[in-house]
Amino acid sequence: MLHCITLGSYATNCYLLIDDATGEALAVDCPVFNEAYKAMLEKEGVTKLRYVLLTHGHFDHVCGVKELRDAYGGEICIHAADADCLADPAKSLTTEVADFTQIPCTADRLLEDGDALPFGDTEIRVMHTPGHTKGSVCYFYKDVMFSGDTLFYLSMGRTDLPGGSTKQLFQSLRAIGQIPGEYRIFPGHGEPTGLTFEKKYNRYLRAR
Repeated sequence: MLHCITLGSYATNCYLLIDDATGEALAVDCPVFNEAYKAMLEKEGVTKLRYVLLTHGHFDHVCGVKELRDAYGGEICIHAADADCLADPAKSLTTEVADFTQIPCTADRLLEDGDALPFGDTEIRVMHTPGHTKGSVCYFYKDVMFSGDTLFYLSMGRTDLPGGSTKQLFQSLRAIGQIPGEYRIFPGHGEPTGLTFEKKYNRYLRAR
């Protein structure tokens, strides 16, 4: 089961994934750990998380993760290149915005491209997709892809922030465009989409 709640002034999509076979649960991104987030977990009967997966280290994806882990457990997982964002509000860009507060913490697991995290009766696969940040990743579970701020519905992430690179992002998008099969894509902001659709209509994914 997959659930989504959109939180914060930057309208970040926060995902709760529950494995049907085992009941294990994980969270993807958490800009703020507030009553709405708690209500989603309680409604779905979640008392413990296996992982807190972070798609990258920007404030609107990480500011609530320490409180979430303190309350529900779960290994905080982030790519090694963005790990410093968890401990340094300047690197997560929290210091650049007025309505976010970050409680510094450290990751429990540093990710690399190709990592596989056991989850339920299968695994979560990690794909390093730098460009929006140096440590941006996409996560794959069965036919689901969490794309963070790398790939959006008919669009792509911005590259003008520290650590961003247009060249790297286009390289990442080309790699995504070569993935076979169909995936339901759940981005960090905006509406969900599908890989086949994006391959056909997303001009950034089709760029050479």
